[in-house]
Amino acid sequence: MHRISKLSLISIIAFIAFSLVFSISNNAQEAHPSTLTDSVSHEAVTTEATEHHSEAVAVHHEGGEEKLNAGKVIMEHVGDSHGWHLFGHTEIPLPVLLYSSRGFTAFMSSAFEHGHTAYKGFKLEEGKVVAVNETATVPAHDATVNEEITASIYDISITKNVAAMFISIFLLLWIFTSVAKSAVKSKGQAPKGLLNAIEPIIIFMRDDVIKAGIGEKKYEKYVPYLMTLFFFIWINNLLGLIPIFPGGANVTGNISIALVLAVITFIITCFSANKYYWQHIFAMPGVPKGVLFLLTPIEILGMFLRPFVLMIRLFANITAGHIIVLSFFCLIFIFGNQFGVGGGFGVSPLSLVFTIFMTALELLVAFLQAYVFTLLSSVYIGAAVEEHHHEEHH
Repeated sequence: MHRISKLSLISIIAFIAFSLVFSISNNAQEAHPSTLTDSVSHEAVTTEATEHHSEAVAVHHEGGEEKLNAGKVIMEHVGDSHGWHLFGHTEIPLPVLLYSSRGFTAFMSSAFEHGHTAYKGFKLEEGKVVAVNETATVPAHDATVNEEITASIYDISITKNVAAMFISIFLLLWIFTSVAKSAVKSKGQAPKGLLNAIEPIIIFMRDDVIKAGIGEKKYEKYVPYLMTLFFFIWINNLLGLIPIFPGGANVTGNISIALVLAVITFIITCFSANKYYWQHIFAMPGVPKGVLFLLTPIEILGMFLRPFVLMIRLFANITAGHIIVLSFFCLIFIFGNQFGVGGGFGVSPLSLVFTIFMTALELLVAFLQAYVFTLLSSVYIGAAVEEHHHEEHH
């Protein structure tokens, strides 16, 4: 029964913690200034739409031939967007929520028509919403128009990554509520189904990672957060490897999301730390005072570097995996453009083999990155709550 209550608590913490992740990650987005002066310097909306569409499909024409812009394709796939692309020109529109000097504006991303048109004085340029004059005929030096829109646009839209986080939250809730119900029904019996698959992972993470990192006396109250952290990262890593909806979003490869997760661990570590931890940071026992002038700044810097390392490790490894897989895939089109159809077909088998190999490797990386992030978080929290040696001996 103790195990069941923990699983239920994990489900509740999953909803609360990652609703917080959603709100913080959106509020933390940098407001990008968008003035009419920036946009009306172009020729016309129709011209801009044509150029944007050309960039969106990531091709350019040289001598009448279409050539793939691999870098553009890759960055569009690993980046965030205001719509969930399915195939061709078909996508799932997502809510666009904007606050500017015009007030609060809300509409669906389909109103942009893939960046072809402006809507309500806003336009989508390279994945970002900017303020425009819908006719784009007002000269840039018009002071009246410039005074109307000079404030920043605060984009709090439900983007692809935000929608993917909601999907993973509901998936986590479904998994753990189902496991909890199964555990109640099969009490005293051998676990079956989903419970049989999840229970060994939970026990491994609890006993060999969390308890080992924090210590047997104080680990229990950190189990819900750390277990939720592990499964949230792991589930989103796996969903990111699925090329079709509801997969394909690069959630954990988004640096803002990785930053929020690292900051949550940092905050918990700081608020859980005892006096011996802070004494070690600011005035390490047994160290001459002259050396403390050099050692204390290093310790303080190291304290802030820990969440930074957590963020970079998760962001870099997940994003790099997606980039490598997409690079092998793009080789087919690059060789096809360079050497004709034969070149594309010739490199296809090699590209396919390496893509499958990297995808299989990414399945391992998906688990390892969730495991390492949770392990290091446990170690950091364990170092903060560790008892003094004399007190422990007593």
